[in-house]
Amino acid sequence: MKEERDAVILAHNYQIPAVQEVADLVGDSLELARAATKVDAGVIVFAGVDFMAETAAILSPAKTVVLPAADACCPMAEMVVPGEVRVLRERFPEAAVVAYVNTSAAVKAESDICCTSANAVAVVNSLDADEVIFLPDRNLGRYVARFTKKEILPWDGYCIVHDRMTAGDVEEARRAHPDAEVLVHPECRPGVIDLADHVFSTSGMVRHACASPCREFVIGTEVGLLHQLEKKCPGKVFYPLSNRAVCVNMKKTDLAKVLAALERLEPRVTVPAETAARARVAIQRMLDLPVGVSRPSTSLTF
Repeated sequence: MKEERDAVILAHNYQIPAVQEVADLVGDSLELARAATKVDAGVIVFAGVDFMAETAAILSPAKTVVLPAADACCPMAEMVVPGEVRVLRERFPEAAVVAYVNTSAAVKAESDICCTSANAVAVVNSLDADEVIFLPDRNLGRYVARFTKKEILPWDGYCIVHDRMTAGDVEEARRAHPDAEVLVHPECRPGVIDLADHVFSTSGMVRHACASPCREFVIGTEVGLLHQLEKKCPGKVFYPLSNRAVCVNMKKTDLAKVLAALERLEPRVTVPAETAARARVAIQRMLDLPVGVSRPSTSLTF
């Protein structure tokens, strides 16, 4: 069906294993955003959540973009709306606005540049402004603040999966697995980051785990990533930092919905032309950054 529809399937690292296995590319938000600009297929089936499919539709307006699970949303993305961004601009007229990709197209359209967890530090440091309004993840904003001289003004949003992980979870994991490296996502709380060995985006975790001489790892992100880790790093053992680290929206996509999306080319995701044009500027500014500076130094010592 994929060949018949001239389609490509992009899947986020948090998707269920069966969906990851039928995907043409599995990755983090930055990898998938770049892929959306390069695929030759006429149809993009995005196994993820709404803002990801919106980003693909913005970057590839001539392609048909479908989101198999129409109700797969991102609660964090819904924690900020365009009107609030305009108010922030009025209050801080000299500040640049950085929108995490985990935002709606309408919020991206109000922003200067986008970022992902993989390149947030590089994006902020690329700006001329001394003040940066960072939307919407307060934890990622506070993480970025550790690596920049700029004043970060974080919005009070958060990922409901990463924010529920605690320093106590890390301490318990170290007692249970004393030989394991602890890798956590920058959407985690500062107290969790303080106790981790390394902080990476999801794909950064995969790259590090495969290259590291360590054989055991505690993984502080959504449990879906363990499938890619076990697949790409055979012989190594991975433990979730928390068994509660499950994104119910990422789990709404299954093989039946992917097949239905290919058969019907629905639910289709579109973005109004004016909003898409403005949001595309912010996204493209991110993509135009040199690839070599997209990964910050993430080995933390406290």
